[in-house]
Amino acid sequence: MKANLLWASVLFVCAIPAICQTSVLVTSPIAGATVGIPFLLTAAAAPCSGQTVSAMGYSIDSGATTFVFATSTNAWATTTAGSHTLYVKSWGSEGSACDTTVPIAVSASVQSNVTVSEPNDGAVLVSPFTLTAAGTECEAQPIVAFGFSIDNSAATTIVTGTSVDAPVTSALGAHTLHVKSWGNQGASCVTNIAINVVPNPYSLLPSSNIPVPMIQTLANWQAGADPGTGAGSALTSGLTSLAASPSLLQTSRQFVTTTADYGGELYDVDFGADTAATNFLYDGWIYLTSSAANIENLELDMNQVMANGQTVIFGFQCDGWSGTWDYTENAGTPAAYLDEWVHSTQACNIRNWRQNAWHHVQIEYSRDDNGNVIYQSVWLDNVEQNLNVTVPSAFALGWGPTLLTNFQVDGGTSVAATSTVYLDDLTIYRW
Repeated sequence: MKANLLWASVLFVCAIPAICQTSVLVTSPIAGATVGIPFLLTAAAAPCSGQTVSAMGYSIDSGATTFVFATSTNAWATTTAGSHTLYVKSWGSEGSACDTTVPIAVSASVQSNVTVSEPNDGAVLVSPFTLTAAGTECEAQPIVAFGFSIDNSAATTIVTGTSVDAPVTSALGAHTLHVKSWGNQGASCVTNIAINVVPNPYSLLPSSNIPVPMIQTLANWQAGADPGTGAGSALTSGLTSLAASPSLLQTSRQFVTTTADYGGELYDVDFGADTAATNFLYDGWIYLTSSAANIENLELDMNQVMANGQTVIFGFQCDGWSGTWDYTENAGTPAAYLDEWVHSTQACNIRNWRQNAWHHVQIEYSRDDNGNVIYQSVWLDNVEQNLNVTVPSAFALGWGPTLLTNFQVDGGTSVAATSTVYLDDLTIYRW
């Protein structure tokens, strides 16, 4: 406390006022600037009244002084909204004190030109979720930092640079995510995103659920062209094998697919048999390389033979043609079946998935005893999209009891092209 009292006792003592007024160079904020909460203070000190500077500090209006024992400062300051006077101070080695007065206007909600890529406004998501935002200017000033906070929290996470890509943790319920940016002269901008944080689907699993983990490591994976893709199937081939990298849990499965004329390669594996289960959660991680530009659809299916011998097809894909999540239905009867794709109202385009990164996909669906399937929700990277549609999907295929999952890669070009995709930590829960 003695040190603080000493510094306080020499505030505003200056033998040569003209020198004192110019001995601190404040580059942010500039006089008259409108800044946000918090705002960036950047200043450097020259000799104070001819004395070597030994410390700097700042205060707002008549408030307490914050000391920085250095010849420059690059700090975040905060105050209430309204008009204020910022005093940026320096002290010489022999006791002189100099200050620069900076009038500022503080706003809690300065408009922003920042683009928030994710989450979308109104998103329903699981915590933690990813915040991705970028921008070049805030109030015509080059952006030097980003930050974010939730609701009225006083805690702001700050990231230097012109973009932010960070995980955000939040409690359940409806919230406002404040995405903030700061200019190099102290301007502060805010973009508000409404979010609704919901429980992780894992937390909704009953204790009676039966998980089959690490399905990607099973040895009985098979590959073959999908005849449903027409003439392109004759020009399609694929290879699948285990891979150590990239991987989340030491062993992923690699799919190398060559397609032409929009053909598709179907990879499948039998992972058990259960005619009684009626509820399922598909949970896996997918890694797209730069070759994802050659993919148009990515299909993630599951098949189950029921007690009556009919097969239920849970068909699901990210459709690059329509930009939607699609599901299948039997538009005919179990004996005279007609398997068709239906576009949902929820958006998905495989071309928009980030490349060279893992993506978490979870799909929740169920069925009744007649093979009517209820597609409930899909989560992509912890963002939930509700489908809530029911369609007939029972087929008399003559199969024996089985649980089967398909991973299909469809080409997006007429010419021959190769893509490489990885699947890891695939678990299917049933109950």
